[in-house]
Amino acid sequence: MHYIDEGSGPAVIMLHGNPTWSYYYRHLITALSSRFRVIAPDHIGCGLSDKPEGYDYCLNNHINNISYLLDHLHINSCSLVVHDWGGAIGMGYATRNSASIQRLVILNTAAFPSRRIPLRIRICRWPLLGALIVRGCNGFAWPATFMAVQKPLAKEVAAAYLAPYGSWRQRVGIHRFVKDIPLSPAHPSFRTLVEIGDGLNRLAERQTPTLLVWGGKDFCFNDHFYRQWTTRFPHARCHYLAAAGHYVLEDGHGMVEPLIASFLHD
Repeated sequence: MHYIDEGSGPAVIMLHGNPTWSYYYRHLITALSSRFRVIAPDHIGCGLSDKPEGYDYCLNNHINNISYLLDHLHINSCSLVVHDWGGAIGMGYATRNSASIQRLVILNTAAFPSRRIPLRIRICRWPLLGALIVRGCNGFAWPATFMAVQKPLAKEVAAAYLAPYGSWRQRVGIHRFVKDIPLSPAHPSFRTLVEIGDGLNRLAERQTPTLLVWGGKDFCFNDHFYRQWTTRFPHARCHYLAAAGHYVLEDGHGMVEPLIASFLHD
């Protein structure tokens, strides 16, 4: 598992989603590393981490990987910043270690069961065709470079997002993440997600300080999910960026970093 480890001070763990990698947090890492120890891992199958073909890319394993990493780094107290799949993974860790979580920053994600999924993502789960689209044609990571933002990415930024995913073999994790979306009780990861959703109540009851920064133009994690979070964490500070898309740290660059830094500094 590859990870970024920058700065010193209270630990802030940043967990990315699919099909991004730790590069997504580059501006936030720069903004925080003068006062915090920032850890930004690449999940197995993503970014600069290994991409084994025979690995079980299930939600529970990704959660365990974060536990192993933080144990390895001797981190027993931290704040979390989560986005996309990083929400389920990070909240999986948080609900199992609620006493060690200092603060939560939630960016366009979900960590509870839902059957809502865009057709364009559902198609990527279909047998045979899904693998051809995601792994053969790069039809998940490449479209995200323009579908997940409202402001066009610079060519070099889009290229950086795609750099770890240049071949069929390198896209195995992207495809397995899509297939691991648990839409029904029959899915192997459904029970894990239910447990995480139930565990969110413990974090809310602890009044864990929470910041919700949301891109209102997200085609996947839309306002339905935003309302779910505000209901589950009524004490959260909320910043709704109506003009930002799914990659809220890209569309909100320059505005989001001070919000998060101020929240973590309090």
